[in-house]
Amino acid sequence: MIRTTSAKQLTIAEFDWPFETALDKNNRWVKLSDCIPWDELAESYYQGLPTDRGRPLKDARLVIGAVIIKHKLCLSDVETVLQIQENPYLQYFVGLPGYQATAPFAPSLLVEIRKRMGEAVFEGFHRAIIEAHEGKKPVKPEPQAPLDAALGSKSDTGPTEEKPSASVDAASEQTGPEGMAPAHRGQLILDATVVEQAIRFPTDLSLLNEAREFSEQIIDTLCVHLKVGTKPRTYRRKARAAYLAIAKQKRPGRKTLRRGIKQQLQYLRRNLGHIEQLLAPIPEGQPLPLPGWLLHRYWVIQHVYQQQWEMYQTQTRRCDHRIVSISQPYVRPMVRGKQDQPVEFGAKLSVSLTGEGLAHVDRLRWDAFHEGLDLAAQVEAYRERFGHYPERVIADPIYGTRANRDYLKQRSIHFAGKPLGRPKQVTDANREQLKQAKAQRRQDYLQRIPIEGKFGQGKNGYRLNYIRAKRANTSFAWINTIFLVMNLLILERIFFGLSQCGLASLMRAVAQVWEQRVLTQRAQLHLAVRLVHNYG
Repeated sequence: MIRTTSAKQLTIAEFDWPFETALDKNNRWVKLSDCIPWDELAESYYQGLPTDRGRPLKDARLVIGAVIIKHKLCLSDVETVLQIQENPYLQYFVGLPGYQATAPFAPSLLVEIRKRMGEAVFEGFHRAIIEAHEGKKPVKPEPQAPLDAALGSKSDTGPTEEKPSASVDAASEQTGPEGMAPAHRGQLILDATVVEQAIRFPTDLSLLNEAREFSEQIIDTLCVHLKVGTKPRTYRRKARAAYLAIAKQKRPGRKTLRRGIKQQLQYLRRNLGHIEQLLAPIPEGQPLPLPGWLLHRYWVIQHVYQQQWEMYQTQTRRCDHRIVSISQPYVRPMVRGKQDQPVEFGAKLSVSLTGEGLAHVDRLRWDAFHEGLDLAAQVEAYRERFGHYPERVIADPIYGTRANRDYLKQRSIHFAGKPLGRPKQVTDANREQLKQAKAQRRQDYLQRIPIEGKFGQGKNGYRLNYIRAKRANTSFAWINTIFLVMNLLILERIFFGLSQCGLASLMRAVAQVWEQRVLTQRAQLHLAVRLVHNYG
């Protein structure tokens, strides 16, 4: 049987929009909103911003919620605003009082938001998540698991003793008995990774060609502003043809590449000379007649020319602080030694991960550095956040330097790594002991898997390996926001996991008592009302 439908599309007014129905309270955005400490995040976001001047700011929940939506769904700035405009659950998540058909703000505002979110802001965000995780500042009432609490009645043995709050328990654990130093608790996993920036794969030839094109654009702009009658010759057509003749080859030889690089260097040097002649009549101290972005490119291409000319003369392939992107000159090549990708282009992160799965970016640099030197600072940061040292530190062998081992030994922190020095000789007396120690080291080393999984989650699920921000400070905010989203998902899993466990234990207790038929009709009604009130 064949069924046909009309090809005429309904208008938006005729479309059946079930807006009268109530929103689903079990929606993922509603659940995530319930476990986020919005007030604490707002305090961290507002710090450092002027309160007595300037245009009124957007609400902090709207701003932070939009950033979370953007990175959780891997959207662009424009698409993020459109999604919020079209989805009522997202509008509830960002704190709007009701559904509105207009956009909450312009997409360009997200760029300004990333500029404001510095290191202090994300440190405050991380502290708020830790406090919500530990229960010092609960963002939602805990489920009432005991049956007596659900009934609101007293037990046969007398009044029940009130249990201290989570904040009191946490405070007593921090100080320890009789004011002694707090005990070591938890574990700290350390590792480093490189997050790649969204740039074109750099080659010396393509970089020089791009620099030459910018120099030609600078010459054209200066000739218009300075009203130059005869424009200097740049030979741009010949330079472009010479570049394409080599770039279109599949595997150009070494001599061919060297000849092409020399040609582009000569064209670029000629153009830079023309620019200096055009700028010579301008008095010192007077601003140059170039837009800001093009003036910045002029500064960059001069450094590119100096680096490439030095490498060409010395016939080397490396130099200090090598520029690989003219639009993002802060990006540096990171030699990682991986089989599929030996060199990565982006920022290097030094990350710490707690046993509960909360990750924090302790250090972000655009130059290569030795991550083992950050161990002491990361351990002290852990103590500052949690009030005690970790019981053990799990890290790569690169962290197991003698200085780091001495530092951890002085603070009675176990380092899960192979001991230094020559291996002990195996004898019949110590054979079993050495075998157990080796098995324990392997078990400790396998506990590094969570932080590798955290890197994989960020790169595969939230595009941590493709940072599309164009500035160094906005890239910093982009990277830290991805870790913020992953920490919020950990908080959501812990929060609703405990809530479901509490509800399950309560229902089991109710079923047992109900089977014994010890509840009166009035107590049964009271229990049903409490269940609906607490768990909907």
